[in-house]
Amino acid sequence: MWIADKYINYVKEQTIAHPEESWGKILLGFRLNKFRMKVLPTKGISKGNQRLETMMMSFVADSLARPDSYVWGNIFAPCEIIQCFGLNTLSIECLACYFSGYHLEDFFIDHAQNAGIAPTLCSYHKTFVGAIDSGAVPVPEYAVTTSLSCDGNLNTFRYLEKKKGVPFTFLDVPYRDDPASVEYLAEQLKDFGNALAARFGGRFDAAALGQRLDIENQTRKALEEFFRLQSERYYPGELIHHLYLMMGMHLLIGTREFLDLIRFMIEDIKTYPKFDGKKILWVHLIPFYQETLQSYFNTNKKYQIIACDMSMDSMEAMDITKPFHALARKIIHNLYNGSYSNKAQMVGRLARKLQPDALIQFCHWGCKQSSGGSLLLKEKMQEMNIPMLILDGDGIDRRNSHDGQIRTRLEAFLEMLDEKETAEESEREEQIC
Repeated sequence: MWIADKYINYVKEQTIAHPEESWGKILLGFRLNKFRMKVLPTKGISKGNQRLETMMMSFVADSLARPDSYVWGNIFAPCEIIQCFGLNTLSIECLACYFSGYHLEDFFIDHAQNAGIAPTLCSYHKTFVGAIDSGAVPVPEYAVTTSLSCDGNLNTFRYLEKKKGVPFTFLDVPYRDDPASVEYLAEQLKDFGNALAARFGGRFDAAALGQRLDIENQTRKALEEFFRLQSERYYPGELIHHLYLMMGMHLLIGTREFLDLIRFMIEDIKTYPKFDGKKILWVHLIPFYQETLQSYFNTNKKYQIIACDMSMDSMEAMDITKPFHALARKIIHNLYNGSYSNKAQMVGRLARKLQPDALIQFCHWGCKQSSGGSLLLKEKMQEMNIPMLILDGDGIDRRNSHDGQIRTRLEAFLEMLDEKETAEESEREEQIC
């Protein structure tokens, strides 16, 4: 791995010195990592997770190698419509994570802030804006974003349109869940499909969208089964695999390849032993780089994250006979849309299905809804008698996550879970006696 580390350091130095000349080096690193994952998969993790990380690295590397093959989006953009035109969706949040693999997030964030971007903007967005603004990353032909969850989406894409001339579609997602709201968003989705057809050629095929939603229904059902099995069996993986899974559920959902992967993981996990440790349900973003969290949740037989809510932020089957309305309902019903109390109820339903021993919510710095609503979720978990830990930090900017504080709080929480189990076992023994 020392060769990879040396290349990462080399790319970082070159990007800081000459950002406008660095794209080829960044892309080469992605391609080499894709090749490495195929021939030398990460040791100590399950075959399913090995395939997952290879798929996601290949998806990003192959897309970036062909600028005419993708559009930018936020994580909640309707990739199903984009796929109908043979295009991929590259989420700016996920791309920021990939740039972080070169430890470039601090340089890009500082570049964005020095250019006038507010320090309070989400660090995922600042990383991406800095990458584009510095000239390190080329721009695509088109982009799409939504108002869902993050109030920084529209401003970020407006800024990129103004600075780099990238035209984009903005999907205004209603808070209310009623027929008028569904119709309003469905019409926007139709217009988006027509805009893609006008820009990239061809005619939009609603039947093709229905077929993708059918695959999506199957994929979501399969993932629910996988999460159920992961709450029962030890399935070695790392923090970053939850990020990869979340990416797949938002960028590759609707593809046969991703459905086949989830089905493989279902069969693969059945070959692993029963899990007797503590089952953790994770809420919100995954700080995949954080050392303490890695030490406790990477291939650990004592503590296992069994699911992340962002991978199941929409749980309902869709009516494929009315694809635009079905997709509109899916987006409106997303647990990150509307009142935070709705999210608390949906996370509660997920917890009832998976029966975790505890829940951890990560409050990402700059994300107002995660911090502001965490107490509502904690109240819901108290009703269900599920212990909950709230961790503050940054999903991508290492400078905003203090390892010492996270370690102290996490270890105290896990110790409390262990003591609770010991006390419950003692009580059961006393009852037997």
